Amino acid sequence: MTLTHFDTEGRAHMVDVSDKPATDRIAVADAAVRMTAATLAHVVEGRARKGDVLGVARLAGIMAAKRTAELIPLCHPLPLTRAALDLAPDPALPGVRIRATVKTSGNTGVEMEALTAASVAALTVYDMLKAVEKSMVIEAVRVVLKDGGKSGRYLAPGSEAEVQE
Repeated sequence: MTLTHFDTEGRAHMVDVSDKPATDRIAVADAAVRMTAATLAHVVEGRARKGDVLGVARLAGIMAAKRTAELIPLCHPLPLTRAALDLAPDPALPGVRIRATVKTSGNTGVEMEALTAASVAALTVYDMLKAVEKSMVIEAVRVVLKDGGKSGRYLAPGSEAEVQE
């Protein structure tokens, strides 16, 4: 397997996707922010001093998806047709589970946009709660679904039943 972001001399470059056909593409990425049950209570009960933690993190993730090409040097700017984030308190973690779904119709995939959205949403949760707990952990950032394009469909092991497009 060759790494597409390097030319024959090993220099980084933006991949030429002009000959690839435009297809409908989707990517779903997950992340989690682990915290104490007491910190999670601030989220669930709406007691976070900075405001609506999940609402602000949702917007931050959507904004991040739209700006991925500005953050990741070799990403193509894409016209996104959907960027949605679901954030859910999970007492079993304890913490917040995040799922980002991003779609486009184009000639390259949206995995980086979904990962960026999930990551920035997690960072925003951390930012909004850091006054309460500095030891929170952002974890489990991964692509759980990718579909469209030449490589077809990828579904992360163990996520078959939980991914809804």
